[in-house]
Amino acid sequence: MNISHRFVVVVAVFVTCLLTANVIAVKMISLGPFIFFAAIIVFPLSYIFGDVLTEVYGYRRARQVIWLGFLCNLIFVILAWVGQILPPASFWDGQAAYERILGYTPRLLAASFIGYLVGEFANSFVLAKMKILTRGRWLWTRTISSTIVGEGLDTVIFATLATIGTPSFVPVMILHQWLAKTAIEVMATPGTYALVNFLKKKEAIDTYDYETNFNPFTVVE
Repeated sequence: MNISHRFVVVVAVFVTCLLTANVIAVKMISLGPFIFFAAIIVFPLSYIFGDVLTEVYGYRRARQVIWLGFLCNLIFVILAWVGQILPPASFWDGQAAYERILGYTPRLLAASFIGYLVGEFANSFVLAKMKILTRGRWLWTRTISSTIVGEGLDTVIFATLATIGTPSFVPVMILHQWLAKTAIEVMATPGTYALVNFLKKKEAIDTYDYETNFNPFTVVE
């Protein structure tokens, strides 16, 4: 399959949403009685674009992009750490703030990476399998079902591993996050339909993963 500029744009948006979410996720927000990580405003977009990748280009391409996102995130974390340990200028008073926002602990990184990989691969797998079962019909059932599974696993894994045993661990927050992410997916369904239909028409492609190896660690087939 040739790589089109439209595919590159979708991948770029996917990775941008992922990196942005991982930066702003350090903040916890309260909206009325509900508690969220600030990334609630952007992280679901990565799943929406992940849905688009799987629906249009297939699980193989989505798998490559998921690993690309993981690599980009790893590079970002390493460079942020290098920036942290470099000696600050004598007149710069932002070191503590830098470390507070970008000084990821090993625990937070592990929670983020594991949650991302499990959630994204589950999301892509469910959507690809349901596409075959539904014979390409009822896109909304696939996008919402895959989000319920993928976002659910991601949220439970990240929130539990990152905060359990600390004052920040609020079990009900996991439910709030999951419900909010699913609601965003539902509200975004018309836009998802429009983008999927546009890409299928322009790319002249509609991939079904009949013979696909769904092993997430098989990057090249």
